[in-house]
Amino acid sequence: MRFLHSFFRSDRTVFTVSIMVLLFAVCTSLCMGVVMYTPIQLLKMPDILQYIRFPRVMAAIFAGAGLAGAGVIIQTLFGNSLAGPNIIGVNAGAGFMTLIAILVFPLTPQVQPLAAFAGALLSVMIIYLLSRRVGTSKMTILLSGIVLNSLLNAASEALCTFFPDIHMSYSAFRVGGLSFAQPSVLYPAASLIVILFFIVQSRADTLELLSLGDETAFSLGVSVKKYRLLFLACAAGMAGAAVSFAGLIGFLGLIVPHGARFVVGDEIKKLFPLSVLWGSLLLLICDTIARTAFAPFELSVGIVISIIGVPIFIRMLLKRKVG
Repeated sequence: MRFLHSFFRSDRTVFTVSIMVLLFAVCTSLCMGVVMYTPIQLLKMPDILQYIRFPRVMAAIFAGAGLAGAGVIIQTLFGNSLAGPNIIGVNAGAGFMTLIAILVFPLTPQVQPLAAFAGALLSVMIIYLLSRRVGTSKMTILLSGIVLNSLLNAASEALCTFFPDIHMSYSAFRVGGLSFAQPSVLYPAASLIVILFFIVQSRADTLELLSLGDETAFSLGVSVKKYRLLFLACAAGMAGAAVSFAGLIGFLGLIVPHGARFVVGDEIKKLFPLSVLWGSLLLLICDTIARTAFAPFELSVGIVISIIGVPIFIRMLLKRKVG
């Protein structure tokens, strides 16, 4: 632990090393698969690179970025380190609305990112309004989110029961995976994630003030309702866009901000971009493992993330109990 703090004492070092590792992971992931290629061989097969491997790598990068970024925003706004997008129902809301979009607009996949955004936004607004009405304790927020998450997952299961045609698609969607990411959905969703990233980063100081509490932020001149709604919408957009093409990947938006916070602290201007970067890196590494560990069989990346995330989540709970 002390070694990490000593080595990463410079923020510039943190970001430089992280970017270099991400670039290396991109090159490695492009070359690895059921069939291994060298970079030179891969460049001689532009169809495989353009239509199969490159979209998959981009899907991992942007899904990881969206979920990790949403995790930072949600944890900051709710003041709860356990309030990840998958824990409090944000992902489930996005998934439910995505299923409805698939049913209503089966030939228009471009609608799915918008539907996922609407579902994620509805979920965070319900949790926020409920916590304001009942009480803003951390446990109230967490329990409300868990209940909403269960309700939305049950609603999604009900849709699959009444409309069996989407059951197979939903099975893969529920676990989370990148093998079926369509460019027609991926690229609009990725564009939304990029836009929202720059919006949040440009207002990082305001988000940090909101973490101090509504009264303190208001006394410092922040329009609390306006910016809280803005950041909730950004979190919903980032998580919803990721869910629309990657499915219900759990734990990433919960655990990545904790790792980044350990290295750079709580300052949002550093924590948010580093979490986005590490979210991309983690999901890309996990997807590469999922594709190659049991080749020619392929695991869902959601399974690999869960294997990593569950022990970390348990450790977080035990640490909070000791605290």
